[in-house]
Amino acid sequence: MHTRRIGDVEVSAIGLGGMPMSIEGRPDEARSLATIHAALDAGVTLIDTADAYHRDAHEVGHNETLIAKALASHDRGGDVLVATKGGHLRPGDGSWTLDGSPRHLKEACEESLRRLGVEAIGLYQFHRPDPRVPYAESVGAIRDLLDEGKIRLAGISNADPQQIRQAQEILGGRLASVQNQFSPAFRSSEPELELCDELGIAFLPWSPLGGISRAGELGSRFAPFARIAEARGVSPQRVCLAWMLAKSPVVVPIPGASRPETILDSLAATDLDLTAEERAQLDAV
Repeated sequence: MHTRRIGDVEVSAIGLGGMPMSIEGRPDEARSLATIHAALDAGVTLIDTADAYHRDAHEVGHNETLIAKALASHDRGGDVLVATKGGHLRPGDGSWTLDGSPRHLKEACEESLRRLGVEAIGLYQFHRPDPRVPYAESVGAIRDLLDEGKIRLAGISNADPQQIRQAQEILGGRLASVQNQFSPAFRSSEPELELCDELGIAFLPWSPLGGISRAGELGSRFAPFARIAEARGVSPQRVCLAWMLAKSPVVVPIPGASRPETILDSLAATDLDLTAEERAQLDAV
């Protein structure tokens, strides 16, 4: 498995996104555990989750609990950097709400620590800016958690360039990662990716294949990905992830998966070297 870095931690160049295993349409637990174990067997050392990855109101942190169970039952579980998030909530009616208050973020971190069964969270990320709370206050809470040793690395998600620079300043140069949506269908995070490349901060694209419901349509929606995939004898999804990896050494995609075969296909992208001409064709989409 090829590797990249988040802060001072070396991780697999592609991680596993846990959300599909816990929200609406999720598989049974046995298949989810098999998916996580298949990823670990293949060398994955980064799993992304959040306390908001759950379906029903009474099961906050469902995905964190699932991942903790999978890691505890695998001999490579201790090698994994678990990245979780706080500040986004799901009331249980399918909607998403926000609470970026320092009090909530610190309480949410304590609950995530408990569910994950660790003394310090590997990477803790502020999930989404809350317009009711000054951004500096939210990131300040993440800084406090870092200073207190509750988290080992600090990150932000769904941030713009100004917020990235502000977070880097508030964290005293210790911003380890930025997790933003980025895919062939969602290219508006290019400036954030470029800024992370400039600053040496890991950029974690979420929904890199277009989202749970659209990932299978990638080839039909974007002809160059299908054309190159056919010529190479691989899936359009694999081409997509290889294209992202080629953009910058700071990019660490975290495709979501709920089947072993899906994550294994994604991981194979680390061995797919695209030519400059192929990359140019995909960049032009």
